[in-house]
Amino acid sequence: MSIADTNAILKSYLDTCVTLTDLVSTRIYCPRLPENCTWAADKGALSFFTRGGTSTPYIPGIISPSVQFDCWASTPIVARSIYNKLYDNLQGIQDTAVGAYKILSAIEEVQGQDLVDELVPNYFRTLTFFSIMIRAE
Repeated sequence: MSIADTNAILKSYLDTCVTLTDLVSTRIYCPRLPENCTWAADKGALSFFTRGGTSTPYIPGIISPSVQFDCWASTPIVARSIYNKLYDNLQGIQDTAVGAYKILSAIEEVQGQDLVDELVPNYFRTLTFFSIMIRAE
């Protein structure tokens, strides 16, 4: 039995979060923003990737990735707004079906940190981390 791609499961879930997609449209990327990614002044983008996590041989198919989310925008206010909508759609969810899989829980590990990215001029981001438990079999 193989384990599903947790990044693909998260992307599928986030694509259905209307309050989030109102701010980022289809600009939800894994693992990074594509080169030359652009958006309107009042919109932005979201990127995420699994940075580690845990699994147990005693409960096959249940894994708990730690996921980094970067909420991007051309102003810090919009980047923070994207973070707020991400938080609203993830924090505390339980038993949420995503196709044949389930997000069993999601808990923020680190509150949003507002950053200016020196490598990507004129972009602001709010960085956060979530621990997410997924039934991926």
